[in-house]
Amino acid sequence: MQDMIYGNIHSIETCGTVDGPGLRFVVFTQGCPLRCQYCHNPDTWDYKGEANRMSVDEILAQYDGVKEFCGGGITVTGGEPLVQIDFITEFFKAAQGRGIHTALDTSGLLFNPENTEKIDELLKYTNLVLLDIKHIDDEEHKKLTKHSNKNILAFARYLSEIQKPVWIRHVVVPGITFNEKYLAQLGGFLAELHNVQALDVLPYHDMAVPKYENLGLEYPLKGVPPLTKEQALEARRIILNARKEARKGVN
Repeated sequence: MQDMIYGNIHSIETCGTVDGPGLRFVVFTQGCPLRCQYCHNPDTWDYKGEANRMSVDEILAQYDGVKEFCGGGITVTGGEPLVQIDFITEFFKAAQGRGIHTALDTSGLLFNPENTEKIDELLKYTNLVLLDIKHIDDEEHKKLTKHSNKNILAFARYLSEIQKPVWIRHVVVPGITFNEKYLAQLGGFLAELHNVQALDVLPYHDMAVPKYENLGLEYPLKGVPPLTKEQALEARRIILNARKEARKGVN
C-alpha cells in the first residue's frame, strides 16, 4: 500500500476570480526558489514556514464544502507548486478523477528539459497551465528574481510542443518590465508558441508593503508607483502587436 503523500499548504482561497477560468478554489503551496522583487506573497518563500501539512483528501474535503460556488475548478499556485511536484500530481489526479478542472500556476523555473518524466506525469492531469514569464531578458530576469529565465522559456516551448493549453501571465512594473523593447521581445517570443489561449498583463501594485514590514523584510521596490490601467493596456497592445508582426515574418 502506497504511503499517503502530504503537501505543505500555505493557505486556501475560495471563489478566486483571477486564477483561471470561472470562480475557482485556489490552493497556495509553501516554498519558492524565486525572489521576485514585486512578490506579494513573501511569506510563501520558506519551504516550511507557517505551512499546513495536508493530504489530498483533506483539501478535496474543503473543496466539497464550497464546490457549488467554485464551479471553475481548482488552481494550485504558490509559492512555486513544482517544488512539491509529487504531491501536486497526486492531487490533480484525484481532482480530475472527480471531473474537476485543474490549473497549474507556475513560473516553470524547475522544469528540466533533460528529464521530463515527472512533469509529463503532472501534465497528464493538468487541464491548463498559467505560466508566469517574469522578464523576457535573461540578465534582467536575474536582477528581478535572482534566477535565469532559461528553464522558464524552455518550459514554454515544451508546453507548445505538446500542445498543452496555456495562459501567459506577465507582471508589468514601471522602470523594469514596462519597457517597449522588452515588451516587444516578449511578443516576439509568444509568436513562437502555438498553445497560448490568453495573455494576462498584470499591473504592478504595492499592496504587499505592509506584509513585508510585518515580516521584517525590506521592500525591494519601495517608491515604485503602481502601474496605471492605461499603462497596462498600452503594455498589452505592444506585446500583441509585436506577436502579430513576428508571425507575419514567419508566414
